[in-house]
Formats: sequence, structure tokens, C-alpha cells
Amino acid sequence: MVKQFPTRIVKYALLLVVLVGLGISFGFSPSWLKLCYGLALFLFGMQCIEEGLNNAAGGSLERLMAKSTATSTRSMAFGMLATFILQSTTLVSLLTIAFLGTGLVTLAGGIAIILGTNLGATSGIWLLAMVGQGISLSPMSVPMFVFGIIASFFKGRIKSIGRVFVGISLIFLGIDTLKLGFEGIGGQVDFASYQLSGIMNVLVFSLIGLLLTVVLQSTHATLILTLAALAGGQLSIDQSFAIAIGSNVGSSLSTALVGMLGSARSGQRLALAHLMFNVVTAVLSLILWIPLTYFTKWVGEMAGMNNLLQLALFHTLFNVLGVLVFWPMQERLATLLRKWLPSKSPTNLLPENQMVVQPEKVEEAVKARYLDNNMLLSSDTALRAIFWETKHLMVLCLEVLCRAAYIPVSRMYAIDNKEILEAPQAPLTLDAKSMYEEQIKKLFSEILDFNSRMSVSSTDVRDQLFQLYLAGSHLLDAVKEGKGLQKHMYASLSSPSSPMFAAHMHLRQHLFTSLQHFVRLSLVSSKSADWQALLEDFRHHTNGFDISIQNDYLDKLREKIIDRAEFKSLVNDSHHIRRIDRKLLEILQLSAESLPEGLSISLEEMEGAIPMPI
Repeated sequence: MVKQFPTRIVKYALLLVVLVGLGISFGFSPSWLKLCYGLALFLFGMQCIEEGLNNAAGGSLERLMAKSTATSTRSMAFGMLATFILQSTTLVSLLTIAFLGTGLVTLAGGIAIILGTNLGATSGIWLLAMVGQGISLSPMSVPMFVFGIIASFFKGRIKSIGRVFVGISLIFLGIDTLKLGFEGIGGQVDFASYQLSGIMNVLVFSLIGLLLTVVLQSTHATLILTLAALAGGQLSIDQSFAIAIGSNVGSSLSTALVGMLGSARSGQRLALAHLMFNVVTAVLSLILWIPLTYFTKWVGEMAGMNNLLQLALFHTLFNVLGVLVFWPMQERLATLLRKWLPSKSPTNLLPENQMVVQPEKVEEAVKARYLDNNMLLSSDTALRAIFWETKHLMVLCLEVLCRAAYIPVSRMYAIDNKEILEAPQAPLTLDAKSMYEEQIKKLFSEILDFNSRMSVSSTDVRDQLFQLYLAGSHLLDAVKEGKGLQKHMYASLSSPSSPMFAAHMHLRQHLFTSLQHFVRLSLVSSKSADWQALLEDFRHHTNGFDISIQNDYLDKLREKIIDRAEFKSLVNDSHHIRRIDRKLLEILQLSAESLPEGLSISLEEMEGAIPMPI
């Protein structure tokens, strides 16, 4: 909190300066106020459309992507369609990064989607250009706004669709207001009269387009400003072409920044691919500037297009140029991206020196792997992120349970569940409590915090989130039992001559076999024929454990091998083991009945989680 305080003060101070500056500027120029008002309506309308379509889609977006990305052609078509509907290349790109992070699409498929988003983005410019400068959209916006507000009083998809209507009406109002603003500013600012020499004119206005898009976070917002300025005569046709090139690069910069900072390695690769596509396309367009602009104007004159339609045509042509260049090299580019940004080497979930650190001390907390903000763009991706993070938590909890009973973690993944453990090697440490507090609880809190920031409208998604919460809660309960178990394990196993040594070795062996059963069941589909048989073996292993083992403790008490305090200690420890067994069985049953994909450990994740033998 201390570190964030100055940064927050600076951020709010800058915001205050911007607001005060805007307020003062509005008093000097009513036309400038109208221009900013129109832009604000346009941007807020786009947010309403994105939010409404996202909520109305429910779980269909993930299913649509799964069906539509089997081939490169389908992937590109999906990118075009999604961008046409959502009218935001940044949103579709970030959604694709999120889906890539959950394994729903391949890297090559993600590249094809990115190519499609750039083509889909041209559709909105054509629609805006075809409206023309003489047509007012306000009459259409008023009834749509009324319908949208009425729909907002309902629930579910009707409310989401109403949100879309409100967004469209605000965009229409924003476009008309922008036109009026530019007409008023026309006499004050006329970029068309500022023609720089040759290539400098193109480069300067390309930079303007880039900066505008980075600030407004929307290619469409930049291009609607450009269309309005072009219609009002404040821009020349060549200047508007240059702004269109810069706006494309600006949109990929936003995606690249979010993708590189907030995504897993796969998302970083796709963000870099998006940036490369737009930068290379922009460079090619500048190199071919003369033939490309000449061809656009020639086609425009032949087809009787006005300047607005010529801008839309130019925007389409240079995006098609980029797709033609990148289309044959999708797989090769994916290979290069994996080489430039290789996967991180598997590391222990807990720091390697965790077993030799001072008792009750853990220096570095395990970080969440899948909970980046990109996943929150869709309830589908957010659900999958929580699913994978719960698997991460599960592997971590299994590792902590092993360490609580001084079981070599790598041995837990052995196929033979009849393997006999040897005595642990000294020195032993009391670290289960610190690992629970600093590792398990903190990671589970991150999952709950991520869950709380989700926008959930589907009952199915809500139910699955609750089942995942239950699974995580059972895992925490199991580790708490292991924390209580380690105290007596530490004392007995540190001294082989102790009368409690043999009893705790037996408890340790039972827990070891239980963990092996759990791992084997987690690696088998709950729908397979083997799963039920393996589950019965696990239950047979746990049944009668308390009775048989406590009878043995009573015999030791009668024979004066142990005293009453040691007897109570062993009974309590057997209860810890029994409750761990019960929690593991509940997780498996919950996985089989309530979670479609099952809370299983993939072989790849299992191998990445195995640390060096203790």
C-alpha cells in the first residue's frame, strides 16, 4: 500500500489537470465542446455494444470459436465475423489471446483470427462512409434509445440486447454531433492547407493517426474523426489515408502492451504477431504509397466514389495487402514466435530450498498462472482460467501434503501404489503451517478475487464457478489437516528410537498410498470404465482405517509401549489422515458429477510440477 500511494496521487493529479484543462477549453470554443461531446457519445456507445453483446452471447462465444477455428480459413472468417459484430479489433484480439491461453485455439489459428480481425475492421469504416455527410442519423437513434431503455428494465438477454440498442443510438448521436463540431471548427483549423513536403506529410499524419488511436483506444474512433474532418474539408484525402495507416499500428500497440504484460507466454506470442502484422502492413503501404493511393483514387473516380468511400477503400486495400503477405507464412511465423519467445522451463511449484529454510518461514509466494485480466473479457475465458488455476492449486496442495508428511513429492506420481516408503532423511523442518499461510491461502484468495470481478449472467457458468469454489475449499481443508499432522510427525520421525516412530511411519505410508490413488484417478477420465474400479480401490483403502489402526494404538497403550498422551496424539493424527482421505474423495466425486472436463491433472502439468526428490 505504501508503494502504491504516490503513484495513485500522481494519477489522480494528472486526471484532475486534464479535466480542469478540458473544462476551461470548453468555455473558449463551443464547437470544440460539441466535438468532444460527440466523441464521448461515440466511445460510450461502443462500450455499451461490447458489454451487451458479450453478456447476450453467454457461453455461445466459446462454442462458436471451438467450431469455427478448425482450419485457418475458418479462423480468419471467425475473426472477420466477430470484429464485424463487436466492431472492435482490440476486443477481439484480447479475447483471442485469452482463448489461446486456455488452449481453445492454437497459435497458428490465433494468427489467422488476427488476420480476420483486420479485414473485419474495414466493415465499420464502409458503413460509416456510406452514411455520407448529408444524412442525419439522429431520427433513427431516438426510437432505438427508447427501445433500449425499456429493455433494460428486464433481465437476462433482453436487458443485454437493450444495452446494444442504447449503444447503437449513442453512436448515431455521436456521429451527428461530430459532424456539427467539425463544421464549427472548420474555419478555425484546416489541416488540408498544411501540406508538408512529400513523404513528411504522409509520415506526420501517420504518426497523428497512431497517437490518436493509442489515446482513444479505438481504431473506429480515430477513423470516425477522420471521416468527419474529411467530410468537413479539414483534411485532404492523402492526409486521411496516412491517418488510416497510423491508426492500424496504434490499435496493435494497445493489444501488444496488454498482451505482453498481462498474459502467459502463448498470449505474448500472439500479441507480438498482431504488432508485426500491422507494422509490416504499414511499412509496405508507405513503400507502395504512390501506386496504392493512385489505384485507390482511380477506382474511386471510375466508380463515382466520394472521398469518404475512397478512404474506406484505401483502408480495405492495405489490410488485404497485409493478409496476402502473411497468409502463406502462418505456420512458419508460429514457429518463429515459439523460438523468439520460448516456453519457460518447468519449475517447482514451491521454491527448491523450501525444505531447508528456517521453520515457519516462506520467502516467496507462488503466483497465479492463469488469472490475467484479459480472461475477464468473457465469462467463458474467465471460467476456464479459474478451472486451470484450481488445477494449479490442486497440484500445489498435493505437494504441500507430501511435505507435511515428509514424503518425496516425485514418488507421489509413481504408478505402483504398493510402494513402501523408507524413513525420511534428516534434517526435517516444520514448514507446513508457513506454506499453508503464505502459499495456499494466498493463491486461493487470488482465485476468489478473480471470481468476484467476473460478470456472470449464465446459470450454468454460475453453477460451475461454485463447484470450482467447493473443490478449492476442500483442497484447503485437506492442507489444514496436513498442517496439524506435521507437528507430531516432525517429533516422531526425527527420532527413530521414539516409541511413536513406527506408528507415524504407518500413518505416513497410508497417506502416501492415498495420494497415489488420487493422482491415478485424476489422470483417468471419469467417463472411462477404469475410473469406477480405481475409485472403489481408493475407497477400500480408506474403509476401516480408523477402527483397525486405533485398535492397534490401544494394544500399545495396554502394553505400556506408549502413554495416554501419546495415545491421544496418535488418535488425533489418524483423524487428520481420515479427514484428508475424505476431502480427496469428495473432490474426485465432485469432479465426476459437476465439472464437465473434470478436475484432472494433465500429464504435461504433472511433469512440470514434479520437483527434485527431497
